[in-house]
Amino acid sequence: MESAGIPMPGETILVTAAIVAGRTQQGSIGIIIAAAAAGAICGDNAGFWAGRRFGLDLMIRHGARIGLDEDRLRLGQYLFLRYGGAIVFFGRFVAVLRAFAAVLAGANKVAPWRFFIYNAAGGVVWATIFGFGGYFLGAEFHKIAGPFGIGALVLAVGLIFAAWRHYRKNERRLIEVAKAALPGPLGLHGRNEAAP
Repeated sequence: MESAGIPMPGETILVTAAIVAGRTQQGSIGIIIAAAAAGAICGDNAGFWAGRRFGLDLMIRHGARIGLDEDRLRLGQYLFLRYGGAIVFFGRFVAVLRAFAAVLAGANKVAPWRFFIYNAAGGVVWATIFGFGGYFLGAEFHKIAGPFGIGALVLAVGLIFAAWRHYRKNERRLIEVAKAALPGPLGLHGRNEAAP
């Protein structure tokens, strides 16, 4: 549910299940990791397809209310088509981004095959790290995972801020690059499965 865009404590549930399995020796850590990875991948796919079906239309219709005109939407689509794989993979490790990366990837028309590869890789790596961490380190893992999550969030906010400043300084040039790379109507480019 968290991966589909509903804010839920997916990471906490995974770590708690792994800690219980490690302490009681009941339950298989392999099954816990597989279930967490499958849930993450399936949830992200649901969010991706919802974003792909409804997201861009909603942004086109209502984006102007928050400053997203056609040029800025085109730039967002260009950046997602170019860097969407990394956003999807690393977004899995950032609490807030984890809930929205798939929906945004879908809305920005990332090619489905590309999304699936990065999403599956991110889901498996995330479930493995946090599952084995909870299993072998027990409650001590929360002392690591908590600061790691906070650090990842701080890093993501810092990167977003730096990207925003770069964008503000170079907005016109970046929009022209996006227009040259993605001519024609918005949303058309991801549908042919091609990425620049």
